Amino acid sequence: MTDPLDLLPDGVVLAGADATVSAVNAVAAAMLGIDDPAAAVGRPLGEVLALTDHDARTWTDANAPYRGLSTRSGVPEQSWLLPDGTEVLVTARLHRAVRPGPVTTVAIDLRSGRGRARLDRDRSDLVATLAHELRSPLTGVKGFVQALLNRWDKLSDEQKRLMLTTASADADRLSRLITELLDVARIDTGRLQLHRRPTDLGRKAELVHRSITVVTSTPIELDIEPDLPPVDADPDKVLQVLTNVVENAVRHGSGTVRVHVGRWGEDDDHLAVTVTDEGAGIAPELRQRIFTKFWTEGTGGGSGLGLYIVRGLVRAHGGTIVVDDRPGGGARIVTTWPVARTVAA
Repeated sequence: MTDPLDLLPDGVVLAGADATVSAVNAVAAAMLGIDDPAAAVGRPLGEVLALTDHDARTWTDANAPYRGLSTRSGVPEQSWLLPDGTEVLVTARLHRAVRPGPVTTVAIDLRSGRGRARLDRDRSDLVATLAHELRSPLTGVKGFVQALLNRWDKLSDEQKRLMLTTASADADRLSRLITELLDVARIDTGRLQLHRRPTDLGRKAELVHRSITVVTSTPIELDIEPDLPPVDADPDKVLQVLTNVVENAVRHGSGTVRVHVGRWGEDDDHLAVTVTDEGAGIAPELRQRIFTKFWTEGTGGGSGLGLYIVRGLVRAHGGTIVVDDRPGGGARIVTTWPVARTVAA
């Protein structure tokens, strides 16, 4: 009798709670160079799933499907290399008998061909959209610099200062858009590099609070619980995530924006940063769409990449991001970060 898994167009590998393989379909066996799929059953998942990235990391080491937050339900689509060097798109679902509870089954999907073509089209769309976003600040910088060169002796010091200040702001915007473009490309291809070390999450929140309050009239309150342990994270990426989330609340919310840094319920393995506003909130049907590329709504502006990058960076750290309502009205966004086991420097 034909195994139902062999009828699927994608490669499938299943592993149980003990991290040993329980099934491999014919497509996955062909991709992974396995002559006898039945012989793979009972072997460690890391041995059977012979996938590596360009830094020679294995899929199981990089994604640790049996570790992490107890509410974690999957591994996002990533690009990996088969033993013959062919690139495939890999995603996984993590099944639990009870929630929260340990992972009981890992179901891994390997997709080739059309998946790669779709990813390439997404990259082309990304470049086309960002080219439009980049043109505006670049035109501003070019125009002000040209005006200064042509009319330097005729301009007052105040006019020169205004032009240079505006050109500097446009240059900063241009730099940020380029950084966002690079981050999106790395997230999409699974090649995002993190330089993780023990990081003081409260300190990073203070830096973000200080930098944003000087450029906005929106009141921003910061509350940090005492005696918090450091998190295991890339400090620069933490700053990037918190800046994007707080700026999003300032731009699209209203009233006072509140930032709380503390423990995540009874979970001793993660800290959480909760950002709330007093606006209209985010409709339930939009709460997943706001994390897609180029999502924008209203008149807040922006490239539409900020929250897409936020989700990618948080997930890369093994954390989660939750969007719901603030008690009393408004939106609430919570990001969680894994606690480090050593003291922050």
